[in-house]
Amino acid sequence: MKRILLTYILLSVLGVLAASAQVPMNSMNQGGNMRDQYGNQIDPALQPDNLEDSTVNIQSLPPKLYMWKVSGELGERTLIPADTASLNFQNTNLVEGMEGHYNYLGNLGAPRQSRIFFERDDDEYPTIFIAPLSSFYVKPSDLLFTNSNVPFTNLTYYKAGSKINGEDRFKSYFSVNVNKRLAVGFNIDYLYGRGYYANQATSHFNAGVFASYIGEEYQMHAAYNNNFFKMNENGGIIDDRYITRPEEMEDVGGTQNIPTRLEGTGTRNHNFYLYLTHRYRLGFYREVTKLEDTQDPAAQRRMQQDSTALPKDTIVEEEFVPVTSFIHTFKVERSRRTFRSSTEPTGEDGFYENTYLQEGASNDSTVALSVKNVFGISLLEGFHKYAKAGLTAYVSHNFNRYTLMNMDTSLPRPTPLEYTEHEFYVGGELSKRQGSLLHYNVTGEVGLAGKAAGQFKVNGDIDLNFRLGKDTVNFYARGHVSNRLPSFYMRHYHSNHFAWDKDNMSKEFRTGVEGELNIQQWRTNLKVGMENIKNYTYFDQHALPAQYGGNIQVLAAMLKQDFKLGIFHLDNEVTWQKSSNETILPLPDLSLYHNVYLLTKLFKVLTLQLGADVRYFTTYKAPAYMPATQQFHLQREDDQVDIGGYPIINAYLNLHLKRTRIFVMMYHVNAGMGNGQSFLVPHYPINSRLLKIGVSWNFYD
Repeated sequence: MKRILLTYILLSVLGVLAASAQVPMNSMNQGGNMRDQYGNQIDPALQPDNLEDSTVNIQSLPPKLYMWKVSGELGERTLIPADTASLNFQNTNLVEGMEGHYNYLGNLGAPRQSRIFFERDDDEYPTIFIAPLSSFYVKPSDLLFTNSNVPFTNLTYYKAGSKINGEDRFKSYFSVNVNKRLAVGFNIDYLYGRGYYANQATSHFNAGVFASYIGEEYQMHAAYNNNFFKMNENGGIIDDRYITRPEEMEDVGGTQNIPTRLEGTGTRNHNFYLYLTHRYRLGFYREVTKLEDTQDPAAQRRMQQDSTALPKDTIVEEEFVPVTSFIHTFKVERSRRTFRSSTEPTGEDGFYENTYLQEGASNDSTVALSVKNVFGISLLEGFHKYAKAGLTAYVSHNFNRYTLMNMDTSLPRPTPLEYTEHEFYVGGELSKRQGSLLHYNVTGEVGLAGKAAGQFKVNGDIDLNFRLGKDTVNFYARGHVSNRLPSFYMRHYHSNHFAWDKDNMSKEFRTGVEGELNIQQWRTNLKVGMENIKNYTYFDQHALPAQYGGNIQVLAAMLKQDFKLGIFHLDNEVTWQKSSNETILPLPDLSLYHNVYLLTKLFKVLTLQLGADVRYFTTYKAPAYMPATQQFHLQREDDQVDIGGYPIINAYLNLHLKRTRIFVMMYHVNAGMGNGQSFLVPHYPINSRLLKIGVSWNFYD
């Protein structure tokens, strides 16, 4: 781990040095005009008045950058704001999420699951073992690509607690343009949570490189990411009264000494993927006439003296108009998981119900490899006045190979078992992304052969944006229909304590709709959704996969309403949801988030946010956690506990000075107060009162 940390520091320093050392490659042409790194002439106003023989004092370019993400299969770009927001920086490293929607095991980087049902997206992860690590794993569709006229670097550091039980996280992001079309960069993320309770340390490391090329005809995005997830597993504390009623228990001298159910047990996940999406666009060039204000100083003086004088320069440019795109997306991903324990409780004190291979210890492993290719052709919108939408058709093939342990104990060294699956799909997309009033997107695919046969999914969304008086109103509608086979590891898995082969599982049929209304002037956002699920697949009270053959409905509504009075702010989020079968799919009826703070600017350059926020949800039978499978499951019949009904309050100070953001937060300030039920997962208490700090720097040179 020291070598990993040293590698991280070295690469981060090299990124900063490269960013600092790369002065825009200005050069003088024969006419004496200076040009920037892209060969564009620099405004004469930025050129030095006096050029000496040995030294040229060149003013650096003002930073300009934009970021975007790409869709996983077809590589469509979606622009996003650069991460420079000053509000609520203190929440960006919380495993429970910005508004506290997630249940998790208490330590930084620990497995988690959202209490908000409509936020669960486990199918988007390569295996069921990676899905609970969503606070750290970055999907290809979450990768950030940057284009900038100067090198861009971000360094972020979070810290809490001491060297014995605290947590640290280092993040770096670097991007530089080779020219105005080609950009390359890397990102590094290192997390170490020592844990306030015994045997729960986490250590995650992610490193990746990426590149993008945005030309008129050819466009490309590529990335390679390598992820290491290391976690110790303690199975939870043996008695909740150490937290809820400590006066009834023997003093053990700190949380690190509270007895836990497991020791000498750990999980390792190693994942990497190579992702490439590129396209070639056919089109034509057309002339475009533009009128721009003249830069002639004399003309500008005339404009100041005579308001009717509006000198313009007429510029005729050639514009490329794409008509058709040929698309190819390639992704190869490999995930290996191991679960090892050197000692396990057995007999009446046993933690597991079944043991198949070895008593008192475990050494489980599995490997998943997938190779996916997507080929598409797209007729683009906007190339003609009647082309109001874009139309795409594609075919995809997914090859999957899984390696499982052989459960035949009669063999001295049984050969691992391999399962191979092929999936063939055809799909299409109808979309309108241009304009400001109306946008829509409908995608669908149908399985033709292999394991994909009989499977299908259709997703659609539409947004309408219009003015209402002086306000802007946004309305969104989304819907989906899918008929999908449960993932491979829900159907097959072999290990020391859990083994199943469920080839007879039915396809899970889902239908859902959601509406969203956003009114900016009122600071109001309202979402309402409904979903029906047939053959819902879940982990039962024995932590085994199961299906419910009937229908389960989930209704939900989320209201965000913010208030402002001068420098005083109150942000509110209220989520109501209801499951028609709380035995199979338990959900809290209410989840609340409230944030009260002062927001002001000091000395015209320093933004200050000072406040406190609270997270709360009503009691329910929250899913328990099984270390051997790394999954959340229904609580056992003989171990039923209520989770919730306990507020978690954090107080914080945020500062934003130019390119630097800093926060200081006292996490869980109400620890030990009220009923003391500081649990988000049965028998896994969250950390007690804890001081957290963080700082983030942006470098644009």
